Amino acid sequence: MSDESLRAWLVDAVAGYLELPPSQVGTEVALRSLGFDSVHAMGLCVDIEERWGVLVEPTLAWDFPTIDTIVTHLAPQIDRT
Repeated sequence: MSDESLRAWLVDAVAGYLELPPSQVGTEVALRSLGFDSVHAMGLCVDIEERWGVLVEPTLAWDFPTIDTIVTHLAPQIDRT
């Protein structure tokens, strides 16, 4: 798994939750500023667990507020799975 494939997957997932085209989801933009809320964050955690097999805290999107910071946090865990 590459960082880029994880990043692309996260962009698509966030875009789906926010009903935006993926091109409008910047990887360095705070998810909150795009309208990402706690309901979206919970869904994203479930999706990450189902897709990548990594258990994540429900506060993931607040602790790591951009897609790039989420990738940096998750990539080492996914590589080990």
